[in-house]
Amino acid sequence: MERNKQIQIGLLAMLAILLIANLFGGGFKSWLGQSEGDKIRAAAITTQGNGNIPGTNLNATSMPQGASDVPPGPTTTIEYEGNEFDFGTVDEGEIVKHLYTFKNTGSVPLVISNCKGSCGCTVPTWPKEPIQPGGSGEIKVEFNSKGKPGPQRKQVTVTANTTPTETFLVIKGDVKGKEQPAAKGN
Repeated sequence: MERNKQIQIGLLAMLAILLIANLFGGGFKSWLGQSEGDKIRAAAITTQGNGNIPGTNLNATSMPQGASDVPPGPTTTIEYEGNEFDFGTVDEGEIVKHLYTFKNTGSVPLVISNCKGSCGCTVPTWPKEPIQPGGSGEIKVEFNSKGKPGPQRKQVTVTANTTPTETFLVIKGDVKGKEQPAAKGN
């Protein structure tokens, strides 16, 4: 019986320590030191343009799967005809649509894994099939101005097998609010 109490107290103490570590400094991982992926990501930031990561036999395009900034496998490049669209002034409630044209300027197929708007009023649609090197594609973005009077600037995050992994599209403009109804009883 006494042994079980000791085990319970030990487990509770360990949980308390882990909770405190999470609250003050990034969890138990900081106690164990940097992970190999963290070291490689930090080194990638300090590369001097040649892509080689100091102290490793890696370069920025061949990082291990643990590196979150670069997807596993070969990467490519994406080039947009324009990554910012100004829709001017629209009346509140209008839906603005725009096609962002892009080209795969790398040497491996481009795979867009996700596109996400900065809010629910901005909805992107993207090609799900790989875009071959030299090929082109379109990302359609719809902005619903309902309930959004005033200046607007929305962002779409495009995640793909590119370096960097995320690129950004912007849709902006001004939404003219609906006229306020006259006060009743006047």
